[in-house]
Amino acid sequence: MRPISNIAPGWWDFTTLEQKILDEAAKLSADDLPALARDGFTIKIYDTVEDFYVAEAMEYISAWQRATEHEPVGVCGPIGPIRHLPLVARIINELEMDLRYCHFWGMDEWVVNGKEVGAGFPFSLARADMELCFNRIRPDLRMPSDNIHFPKVAGSEYRDSWNEIRCVLMQGGQGDIKHWAFNDPPKREGRYRDNPPSKEEYRQLGTRVVELHPMTVIQCARKATCGMVHIVPSHGLTLGPVETWKAEKVSIWHTGTGDNPFGLRLTTLMISQKIVDTSVPISLLADHPNVQFNFLRAGIGTCEVGYGVL
Repeated sequence: MRPISNIAPGWWDFTTLEQKILDEAAKLSADDLPALARDGFTIKIYDTVEDFYVAEAMEYISAWQRATEHEPVGVCGPIGPIRHLPLVARIINELEMDLRYCHFWGMDEWVVNGKEVGAGFPFSLARADMELCFNRIRPDLRMPSDNIHFPKVAGSEYRDSWNEIRCVLMQGGQGDIKHWAFNDPPKREGRYRDNPPSKEEYRQLGTRVVELHPMTVIQCARKATCGMVHIVPSHGLTLGPVETWKAEKVSIWHTGTGDNPFGLRLTTLMISQKIVDTSVPISLLADHPNVQFNFLRAGIGTCEVGYGVL
C-alpha cells in the first residue's frame, strides 16, 4: 500500500513516493545538480537573473530562426516563467526578424463552465502571451494570427496543428505539484485508488480538460490572484504527453518561484535516474530524448530544515 498524500488525501502527488527517493533528493546540494546530467538530459545553471532570462528568450529566437517558407517551425511556451516574453518581442523588433513562417502554441488555459476562458478573463494565459509578447512585436514582423495556436475545448485545430507543423522547442516551468502545463497527478479514486496511472497510460494523454490538484489551485492563487483562491478555476485545459513528445526539445526553466528547493532536486534526480512515477508527472520527461533543465542559481536554495531559514 502506497502512502496517503499528506497534502490532499484524495489525490496522488509526490508525497506518495517511497521515502528513500524523497530523502535522497533532499540531500542534494546545488553543486550536485550538474553531475545528474546524462545523455538526453542537459543541466544548465545561470548565475544572474539577466543571463537566465536572456537565455530563455534566445531559445525562442534561435528556434524561430530555423523557419523557412518550405519548412515552418513552431515553439510551444508557458505562462510561468514570463519575464522573458517582453525580451523576445524586443529582440525580434531590434533584429527586424520576420516571423511569417513561424508558429506558436500556448500550453494551457483555464476552463470555466466547460469552456476555455476568453481574452476578457483577467488572468487568461492566452491574454498574457498576447500582452507580454505578441502584441509588442511590430505588426509587419509578427506571425500571422492563424499561426498562433491556443488550446480549445471544442474543435480539433489545436490538436491537428501539432501534426502539421514541426515543433522544435517546448519551453515550460515546473509547479509545486511537479507538473508541466496543467499535467497534474490524478485523483486517488476508481481504478487509481491503489496506484496512480502507469506511465504507458499517462503517455497516451493528449490535449484535454483536467481537474486541477488543490496544490495547483493554491499556487496559482498565490501567483496570479493575490491569494484569492476562491476565484481560481478548478479546471484547466492542457496539452498532454502526446503533444510533448512531438517537440524535438523540452526545456524547463527553474527560477525558484515555480517550485521550491526540494521540488527542484526531486524532479532532477528522478529524470536523471529515469525514475518515472505519474504521481510526479514531470518525471515522465525521463523518457523524452532531449530534455534540458535550466536553473537560476539563486533559486536553487537549500533543503535545510528549521525556522532559522524563514
